[in-house]
Amino acid sequence: MVEEPPKTLHELAGHVGQYPEEAFLFIREGLSFASEQVHGPETSAHRHLQQYLVLYDLDWSDLIVKYHASELPGPLAAAIDAAGGCEKLNRHVNGRELCWALRDYALERWGMLAKTVLEGWNIKQTNDFGRIVFGFIDFDMMRKQPEDTLDDFDDIYNFNEAFDQTHGDDLCKEKDA
Repeated sequence: MVEEPPKTLHELAGHVGQYPEEAFLFIREGLSFASEQVHGPETSAHRHLQQYLVLYDLDWSDLIVKYHASELPGPLAAAIDAAGGCEKLNRHVNGRELCWALRDYALERWGMLAKTVLEGWNIKQTNDFGRIVFGFIDFDMMRKQPEDTLDDFDDIYNFNEAFDQTHGDDLCKEKDA
């Protein structure tokens, strides 16, 4: 069997269309930001386990099954223990969590210019985030959970309100809903 060469960010942007490569980089960086917001800092154990998953084309649930069946090499089982056990392995964020984290990341990065930067990349609503994420998934550059859908990104917030920092308190209440 012939392996496909790795796909590039340039190819991904061309496949999805509509958004420049910078938008894809922002989403990829923002996903790390979101994961840290939701789950706390990533540990070296998590990074080691993630490399194993990619190398053997597994997902977190496969890893947990192998762990419980004692089918993992000793160092990997120890890495799971160091990461806090099986229940702490999956650092998944859902569409809603990601959208809010991307807002926070953009505001942290560009301040009052955040909305302008995103609109310059044709990102004008939260489902644009979803299209980019699912482009990554289609290209096997990100993984999703079985319950994840593109609809998870629909109408999470209104860009005009979310990036208007005078509405910050009201949005925090909505974000936690």
